[in-house]
Amino acid sequence: MRAVIQRVSRASVKCSSGHSDEIRTGLLIFLGIEDSDNREDLEWLSGKISRIRIFDDGAGIMNLGLTEVEGEVLVISQFTLHASTRKGNRPSYSKAAAPEISEPMYNDFLKQLEKDAGIIVKKGVFGDHMEVILVNDGPVTVLIDSKNRE
Repeated sequence: MRAVIQRVSRASVKCSSGHSDEIRTGLLIFLGIEDSDNREDLEWLSGKISRIRIFDDGAGIMNLGLTEVEGEVLVISQFTLHASTRKGNRPSYSKAAAPEISEPMYNDFLKQLEKDAGIIVKKGVFGDHMEVILVNDGPVTVLIDSKNRE
């Protein structure tokens, strides 16, 4: 699993199905699921995100986690995180898991993150066309890959 995490002062999603959601201070997470991802990847990534300390403390040092700042979370599924640009100019998405695999894993990830972070996780709609608006705070953007454990 691959996640792009952005520390935001606000973010929102508007889906083609009509669903919309928004958060204030917190994390916007773009989540990509690969063919070989499994429950272990899901649990590791959720735990890492729920504990990551990328919010400023009183001294302006990134030393606080999501729960300490009472932050919110918005998760957006994004298969393009597994794009390969090795050949030619049109990315290949062959490593991205098929929807019948990735959609249940996406939903399980949402549940696991709610459990690990102890908050309600807001989300986009899997497979929908989405417009995502964000105000990146910092800017702070972190890439985490469960296969590399970094």
